[in-house]
Amino acid sequence: MVEALGRKADGPGTASAAVMEAKTTEKKDGVVKEVIRLERESVIPILKPKLVMNLAYLIEQDNDRAEFMKLCRRVEYTVRAWYLLQFEDLMQLYTLFDPVYGEKSLEQQSLTPAEIETLELNFLTYLFQIMDKSNFKLLSDEENDVAHSGQYLLNLPIKVDESKVDNKLLKKYFKEHPRDNLPEFADKYIVFRRGIGIDQTTDYFFMEKVDVIISRVWRFLLKVTMIDKLFSKKRELRPKKDTKKTDEVNEEEEQADLFVERIRLEKMELSIKNLLRKMTIQEPTFERMIVVYRRASRETKPDRGIFVKHFKNIPMADMELVLPEKKNPSLTPMDWVKFLISAVLGLATLISSLEMPKADIWVVTAIVSGLIGYCAKIYFTFQANMVTYQNLITKSMYDKQLDSGKGTLLHLCDDVIQQEIKEVIVSYYILMEQGKATIQDLDLRCEQLIKEEFGVECNFDVVDAVKKLEKLGIVSRDSIGRIICVPLKRANEIIGTTTEEMVMRAQQAPAGP
Repeated sequence: MVEALGRKADGPGTASAAVMEAKTTEKKDGVVKEVIRLERESVIPILKPKLVMNLAYLIEQDNDRAEFMKLCRRVEYTVRAWYLLQFEDLMQLYTLFDPVYGEKSLEQQSLTPAEIETLELNFLTYLFQIMDKSNFKLLSDEENDVAHSGQYLLNLPIKVDESKVDNKLLKKYFKEHPRDNLPEFADKYIVFRRGIGIDQTTDYFFMEKVDVIISRVWRFLLKVTMIDKLFSKKRELRPKKDTKKTDEVNEEEEQADLFVERIRLEKMELSIKNLLRKMTIQEPTFERMIVVYRRASRETKPDRGIFVKHFKNIPMADMELVLPEKKNPSLTPMDWVKFLISAVLGLATLISSLEMPKADIWVVTAIVSGLIGYCAKIYFTFQANMVTYQNLITKSMYDKQLDSGKGTLLHLCDDVIQQEIKEVIVSYYILMEQGKATIQDLDLRCEQLIKEEFGVECNFDVVDAVKKLEKLGIVSRDSIGRIICVPLKRANEIIGTTTEEMVMRAQQAPAGP
């Protein structure tokens, strides 16, 4: 029985694959490990209630602790109010492009095609803003290549049926809103990802091990006969884009990268012990993935529905599971080449054996049996992979898919608010307890606090946090640019009583006679 173990990476799932790099390291239990280097994300992976309570308990004075708790509530209410109108616009726009009910909504609005196209682009603009605030990143070609450089549980080539996916909407959006490092498939669908975890699977993997052995023998034969040069093609190296604003190398930033291990059967050492024992394979996962696309339709009756699907814990090497409108898997061209070459070699050997003066029936039988057995092996391996593929698709639909459509958007909206609140609370707490600081010092202190008090590492978005503190009016800068916070009580006075607090007071007030 397969034992699937899902756990977090050693540095919790707060890493971005914006800088992906795979390299081979030492061996473990007969399998060569590969290490993927990942850049940490600007996400605070701590629940807000836990964050607030732990920081409050660090405050010694009871009065200050009460004021701090009040400030946290007022910050939350105020940040929610900031985003309320923007989120309402997003949800209203999506009602027009909901794949289920959007068509009826558009009919009721009686909009012209030009107006609908404008609203489509507006929706995508809001969506990208929410994604950026939620620290979701667009999957790039480089990340896609690293993810697909290995195999995990899915051993079939999965491709998108491009004839079933619209290629006009996203192309138009990126033409008006250009972005760097867009993937090749960005005109048809886009994939956002956030967070890194680890997935492990333990099993005997008998068929997979046999496949590894046959593949190695096959590659050796192709290399010896030099046939591999007919099928090999040079890998196109994509130029890496420098996302840094300066040419200076930040050593501290380099050290903050996260390293996760990939352990796969393709790197297995060939031995009887490895073939007969259980083995554990390991693959990094994207903790959250969101896929956005539109189905292709006829121009006479265009389909305006926009699909937004949300997945969790998707292994990088099995990322094809979340792709839209997938083609049914079939034998690969290499499988057909193996069929043909095996058939030609087998028939040639068979004919040469029959032409001998005394053809040995046992030799002929062995050749035919070997040929039939090898072809049967390819076929039955494909069928077994198809069963695995169907099981993985079913699992991705029921276990891996978190939500879709409006549910995904609501989740994103709340996620934005939670991250914004946590950034404000942590940065204000540091300024309150440790005094004035430069933007660089504040960044380091916030990251150090999160690591020491909660045992996790993250890349704190200090610039965004300071902007919100200044918008709230509870920090200022001195003559040399250092950031200073106002006292707790004064901060609460500046923000003032919120509508939520007034409602709660009214609810708690005793009813009149």
